[in-house]
Amino acid sequence: MTRPAFPALRLRRTRRHGWTRAMFAEHVLTPSDLIWPLFIANGEAVEPISALPGVSRWPLAQLADRAREAKAAGIPCLALFPNTPRDLRSDDGREALNPDNLMCRAIRTIKDAVSDIGLLTDVALDPYTSHGHDGLVDAGGHVLNDPTSEVLVAQALVQAEAGSDIVAPSDMMDGRVGAIRAALEAGGHVDVQIMAYAAKYASAFYGPFRDAVDTRGLLKGDKKGYQMNPANAQEALREVALDLAEGADSVMVKPGLPYLDIVRLVKERFEVPVFAYQVSGEYAMIEHAVAAGAADRDAMVMETLMAFKRAGASGVLTYHALHAARLMGA
Repeated sequence: MTRPAFPALRLRRTRRHGWTRAMFAEHVLTPSDLIWPLFIANGEAVEPISALPGVSRWPLAQLADRAREAKAAGIPCLALFPNTPRDLRSDDGREALNPDNLMCRAIRTIKDAVSDIGLLTDVALDPYTSHGHDGLVDAGGHVLNDPTSEVLVAQALVQAEAGSDIVAPSDMMDGRVGAIRAALEAGGHVDVQIMAYAAKYASAFYGPFRDAVDTRGLLKGDKKGYQMNPANAQEALREVALDLAEGADSVMVKPGLPYLDIVRLVKERFEVPVFAYQVSGEYAMIEHAVAAGAADRDAMVMETLMAFKRAGASGVLTYHALHAARLMGA
């Protein structure tokens, strides 16, 4: 078959008007594609985060209002991250297992106010450890895999019992997804989902997040012994395969924009729900570009989010979620 050529074929025809551009759009972005990460404070005041302009730590008393805002904008799910007080952090991260810790109180607060919004909760020890690592460490500073997994299982159960809908292991320990799935089944939490941080890279884009959860000054060493090497793509596919085999309902690639190729590889290989996390450094770059007069916030936010959808992401965790959802509803 001979393919038509110019002038019989003019691709600009379908770009002539807004209605035809919409009709021929290959991908559609809606508020239901977004997950809004919220930082939780243990106090009564809103705490702006200087490294993340426009993002704050929210006290428990204001979480219900944030949930109502999200629901009104069409955002289906919130992701929660606690800023645990320093005096409650310890080498073993035991505060993570406290059924009345900041995370669990936040879960109950939101569910009591807006029962039908989804809650995704972070399963990792870095907000609870005095050394800032995602797991238990030995005397030499090495993060221990199997003992950490045991604690993560208990942490996931505490969150599930508080009302979490999706537990999200972000620690990158081997085997923890299977252990958490078995414990959830045994504990009667058969409908609690697992979104595995399956391909989480040792990235330079996490800096503002560590300010938000107050771990930057605590972290001893780095996380390269358990987070992935940015040079590796095939390893990401192995990680995803393992997590799916162990019972993950969905998987995540983190960070987002620098790893769109990984999102595409995962989607094409496994045909499962894959989410991307537009991390703090990505958010901060947009906001600083806007502050410098070098970019239009609305346009940049929507273009970057569409890039995730085009790459194959089922949804995106982004600090711009509420802003983007309101733009879509405008």
